Amino acid sequence: MARTLLRRRKKALSADDVTVSDQPMVRRAVTAAALGNTMEWFDFGVYAYLAGTIGKVFFPSSSPGAQVVSTFATFAAAFLVRPLGGLVFGPLGDRIGRQRVLAATMIMMAISTFAVGFLPTYASIGFAAPLLLLLCRLVQGFSTGGEYAGATTYIAEYAPDQRRGFLGSWLDFGTFVGYSLGSGLVTVLTLTMGSDGLESWGWRIPFFVAGPLGLIGLYMRLKLEETPAFKQQTAQAAERAGAEGAGGDPVEEARQSGKGRLKEIFTRHWQAVLICMGLVLVYNVTNYMVTSYLPTFMTVTLGESDTIAQLLVLGTMLLVVLAITTVGRSSDRWGRRPLFMGGSVALIVLSIPAFLLIREGGILLPAFGCAVLGLLLVVFAGTAASTLPALFPTRLRYGALSIAFNISVSLFGGTTPLFVSFLVEHTRNTLVPAYYLMVAGAIGLLSAFFLHETAGRPLRGSGPMVETSDEAREVVARSRSEAGRQARDVWLRLWHPLGGGKRGRGAGQRDEGKSGRRNDG
Repeated sequence: MARTLLRRRKKALSADDVTVSDQPMVRRAVTAAALGNTMEWFDFGVYAYLAGTIGKVFFPSSSPGAQVVSTFATFAAAFLVRPLGGLVFGPLGDRIGRQRVLAATMIMMAISTFAVGFLPTYASIGFAAPLLLLLCRLVQGFSTGGEYAGATTYIAEYAPDQRRGFLGSWLDFGTFVGYSLGSGLVTVLTLTMGSDGLESWGWRIPFFVAGPLGLIGLYMRLKLEETPAFKQQTAQAAERAGAEGAGGDPVEEARQSGKGRLKEIFTRHWQAVLICMGLVLVYNVTNYMVTSYLPTFMTVTLGESDTIAQLLVLGTMLLVVLAITTVGRSSDRWGRRPLFMGGSVALIVLSIPAFLLIREGGILLPAFGCAVLGLLLVVFAGTAASTLPALFPTRLRYGALSIAFNISVSLFGGTTPLFVSFLVEHTRNTLVPAYYLMVAGAIGLLSAFFLHETAGRPLRGSGPMVETSDEAREVVARSRSEAGRQARDVWLRLWHPLGGGKRGRGAGQRDEGKSGRRNDG
């Protein structure tokens, strides 16, 4: 009993255990990470809005419905290789650092997106044209496998504990700004060039824009430093290696290897992996339903004009952009778990009404339906970047998150436009998208039920992160008070095993009462 009580004692924090964040570096980290997401989703916005045009350029022999399915099949193929990218870049980021891997993914993403603008059409080289498009999409998907998980990890490890939700929400702010820029550019080109001009050569212009965006993002990422959490983890590993001597510990070496990390992820952290996959599913099914499928649903399935559909979805994205950081700040105050659970319930309840409004046609009612979907989406988007990295310890965070995130996105998120368009094409039921969202909401609700609250708490495997030196002193003082109370309770239980528990609880209650009066005062 004595050994158990002593082992459970909480060690008081020292000043070295608390990290004071470098505010200018935090701003640079958030900006650079968000810019990478902006470029990634610029491509998604362009591809979603040009789905019909790309189908005509690269799959001209098919019917309009089959062209859309073929285009989204190429879109979905990129997601099939994302887990491979996650398996490569994630563990690599845990071994050599987050900053280096994020620079590499930015280079690959920019080059592959830029290259799409130079591809010959089906009319020029025949069947080789869609194969080249597929190759570019596969490179994009592979690089993206290390992008979002790395960016969320990077921001989370730089952000103070009390503001991680707000700062993390800027990552997905970049996501929807990029989508809005891409979709807005296509909308402008459609209005100025018309469908014929867009199909002839105008579709190439948005992909050319990705080149300069990629260079700016790469420059900013090369200027970044490694995160404090990763530096601390690396220093601790070096100390252990030095203490073990030149020969090292074979068990620890196996644990640090790539295979050892993968084994540890799926044996010791499988619950966190499943929770992560469920939360990623509900977020990304909603995300790709709104951003990638909805424009095509309104034009091809419902027969709306391209301009109306594009403007409605663009307005929805602007609504998300305006609200997302408010949701992130709210998650710091109310917690991540309540927002995910509330958003999942709302998705189950409101999906069918939203699509019934969209089916009505015109502008006003579909605008309300799109706004409902946008508000549902922003609940998940504003919370995900601060919730997901906190599920895993520092030494495995990038790899575990990359694997769980990309498996879920590949199987359920990125394939959403393909599956839903296929089901609508064969069932002729225009409420299929709503049913799909309801299933995603049920899975998200179940995952959020098992989620442990992490708002305001240090990341697993890391010490507290605060904004100022005064906050650091308060955290250390509070930790010493808690350790002192716990040590007193251990002493009472050891020396007074029969009455110590009651005396300890009574003393604790008196202390809590005094503490409460001090706080109230």
